[in-house]
Amino acid sequence: MNENTASNTSVSELKTTGVLVEKGVKIAEKSSIDALSQRGYGTAENDVFTLAFYEALYLMDKELLEVKDKKGKKVDFQSLLQGYEKANENAWVNYLVYRDLRSRGYVVREGFGAGIDFRIYERGAYGKDTASYLVLGTQEGKPLPISDLAATLQQCQSQKKELVLAVMNRRGEIVYYSVSQLTFK
Repeated sequence: MNENTASNTSVSELKTTGVLVEKGVKIAEKSSIDALSQRGYGTAENDVFTLAFYEALYLMDKELLEVKDKKGKKVDFQSLLQGYEKANENAWVNYLVYRDLRSRGYVVREGFGAGIDFRIYERGAYGKDTASYLVLGTQEGKPLPISDLAATLQQCQSQKKELVLAVMNRRGEIVYYSVSQLTFK
C-alpha cells in the first residue's frame, strides 16, 4: 500500500490544467511548470510555458492534463488532435512516435528544421548532455523523396547525431530504422 501511495503522490503532483492556444497548450501554474520542465516537457518563451500539441495529447492520454479553451470549456482528446492536424498534416504519426518513445523511457524534445521531428535523449541524459538521436517520422506507403532524406541525413551528420527514421506501419505500430550513408571504397 505504501508504494502505491508514493507513486500516486508523484503523479497527482504533475496533474495540471492548461489552456488551448494557437501553438499548443499554455500552462500557468508555477508548480506544474516546474514539474513538467524537470521531466522534459514544454518550452518557456517570454514568461509563457507551452506544451506542444503532441506533449499535451500524451499527458491527456495519461490523465495528467486537462485542457480548456479560452472560454473555460473542456477540450477532449479528439478536439485537441484536430487542432494539431490543422497545424501539422503529420500530427497523428508524430503523436504516436512521441507516445512510443516516451513509453520507452526517453525524453523527447521538439526537432528543428530539415524535417527533424524530434530530438531523443538517452535515459538520464536530459539536461546533462545533448540529444544523441534525431528522429524523422513518416507513414508506411507515404512517399519520402530521397533528396529530402539525404538532406536530413547530411544535417544530422554535420551535428554528429544519428538519424532515426520512425515509420508508422498500417497497424499503427512504430518501427525504427537507423539511417546512415553507405560509402564504397
